[in-house]
Order: sequence, then structure tokens, then C-alpha cells
Amino acid sequence: MQAPHTPLRQYYGEEQDRAGWVRGLFDRTAGDYDRIERAMALGSGSWYRRRTLARAGLRPGMKVLDIGTGTGLTAREAARLAGAAAVIGVDPSAGMMEHAKVPAGVRLLRGTAEEIPSPASSADFVSMGYALRHVGDLSAALREFVRVLVPGGRVCLLEITAPESRLSRAALRIYMRGVVPLMARCMAAHRDTPQLMRYYWDTIDTCAHPTLILSAMRESGLADVDRHVDLGIFSTYCGTKPL
Repeated sequence: MQAPHTPLRQYYGEEQDRAGWVRGLFDRTAGDYDRIERAMALGSGSWYRRRTLARAGLRPGMKVLDIGTGTGLTAREAARLAGAAAVIGVDPSAGMMEHAKVPAGVRLLRGTAEEIPSPASSADFVSMGYALRHVGDLSAALREFVRVLVPGGRVCLLEITAPESRLSRAALRIYMRGVVPLMARCMAAHRDTPQLMRYYWDTIDTCAHPTLILSAMRESGLADVDRHVDLGIFSTYCGTKPL
């Protein structure tokens, strides 16, 4: 098993406890998620997601699987590009999907990145918006992405990456682990939402280095693997299933 980061024992103890703890946290705080996301911005707004998906090759009529769809932030933009009927969102958190705001026609399914409830070769495009850090097994998830893609299909993974510069990393840490949880405390309806935001940063801070993610993508069978970086922190990992 290749976890995307080391176990964060201050939250859930051992790795085998991670999935249940994370799912419970997202279930409880789902009602606050979109509001806090808009407040912290950090380039992950609708325009950025839509531009990134288009840059990765998403076009009208493509069948899309949006993995870790949450409240549908990335699925909504995929629907604007490909058409709502072409998009399926998959997430393990019932709470997040209950609060999802997606266009009519977008389907939502319970499932994980490691076990996607879709047949082999059923999607032209697999997207994941800022959820790679929350999977339990990076290699298993990437193999599933390849399984569900048609030959020639594309993977597009949006992620926040801690900067290489120590000064930039420290500044982002202050914002993400200090300012954002404080905003959450003031704005959120649920008491656990500030903890979600702290956890959000800690998964960024301990996430596997981009070179390891790119290597795992190649090992899964993806070709033409690359990483595009915006503002030094917004990574887009793309790859193609060979014909």
C-alpha cells in the first residue's frame, strides 16, 4: 500500500483508522464546506477548476468520472464543459454528497478512489479536485483510474502542493493552519470545521513529493504524464491511458 502521506496520529491514531475518521469528519462538516472554500479561495474557485479541466482536454460529450467529488465543486465545472448527463461524481462521504450542488443530470455514487463503482473502460476523463491527499492507497487509486478509462482517456488531478521555498511554505502554513481555521470558527455552523481546515493543511504539508506522485502515475500504466504548476502551489497532474 502506498499512502499519499504518513499517518497523522494526532487525529486518528493508526493508518487503518484513517478512512473512517476522515469520512466522519467530512460527514459532520459538509454543510460548511462550500462556504469555507469560497472564503479561503486560494485559486480553487470555479473559474480555476474549469480552466484546468479544459486545459487537460475535457471536451463536450466526454464521459466524466469525478472522484472524491465532495459537494460537487469540480463536477459542476466538468458538467459545464462536457454536459451534465456525461458526469458521474463518486465520494465515500454521504454527508458531502447530501450537500452537493450539481446540475440536474449529474449522477452521484457512493464509492472510493480505490474501488470505483463503474465498469472498466467506461469513462473518457477522470478528474479529482483536491482529494488525492485523502485516499488510502495512491497506487490502488491510480490503477482504478486506468481501469475505468477507455484507451486514450485522460486523468486530471488537481492538488495543492506545499512550496519548496521554506519562506513560502511557512507563509502558506500560517494562512492555512492559522487564518483559515480562525475564519472557520467564525463562519462555520459545526464545531469540527476548524479541525477540518487544520487537517486540510497537515495533509498538504505531509503529502508525497510531486516526483513520487508522477512516478506512481507512470507505474500505474499512464503515459504522457506531466505536472503543471500555478503560483507555485497549485499542481495539476495529467496522464493518458495508452491506446
